[in-house]
Amino acid sequence: MAQTALFGAIQTGVGLAEDLNKGVIDRLRNLPIARSAVLTGRTLADTVRNSLVIVLMGIVGYILGFRITEGPLKAIGAVRLVLLFAYSFSWISATIGLVLKDSETVQVAGFLWVFPLVFASAVFVPVSTMPEWLQVFTRNQPVTQVVSDVRHSTRGGIPNGREFVWHTVA
Repeated sequence: MAQTALFGAIQTGVGLAEDLNKGVIDRLRNLPIARSAVLTGRTLADTVRNSLVIVLMGIVGYILGFRITEGPLKAIGAVRLVLLFAYSFSWISATIGLVLKDSETVQVAGFLWVFPLVFASAVFVPVSTMPEWLQVFTRNQPVTQVVSDVRHSTRGGIPNGREFVWHTVA
C-alpha cells in the first residue's frame, strides 16, 4: 500500500506540470479563488484517487488470502497513515512539478528520489538482512517507518525490532 501510494503521489507533480503547459493554471488564476486552492485541490484529489486504489488493493489482497489480524480500527488507522504519507509526498511532487514544468521531466525527477526510498526500505526484504551501513539509512527513512507501522497495525508483531510508537511515524 505504501509503495503504491508513494508512486501515486508522483502523479501530482506530473498533473500540475501538464496543467501549467496547457494553460489551465493561468485560467484558474483569473478566477476569484484563493491561490492555494489549485494546489490544495490537486493534492486532495490525488489523495482520493490513492484511497480508491488502496481500497481496491485491500479487496484484491483479501481475495488472494491476506487477512488483518489486529482488528478493523487498526486497519483503518493503517490506511489513514498510508494516505497521510501519500498526501505529504504529493506536496513534494507538486513542488517538483511547479519548478520543472515539463511532465516527462517531472516524472523522471519524481522517480529519482522515490526509487532509493522504496528499494532501500523494508518493503521487499527485512532490514536485518541488509549490510550494516544500509541498515542505518533503511531504519531511519520514512518508507520503512510507514511500511513497518502498517504491517504492525494489520498483522501485529514488533516492526523492525523496535517498539511500535506512533510518534515515530509522526
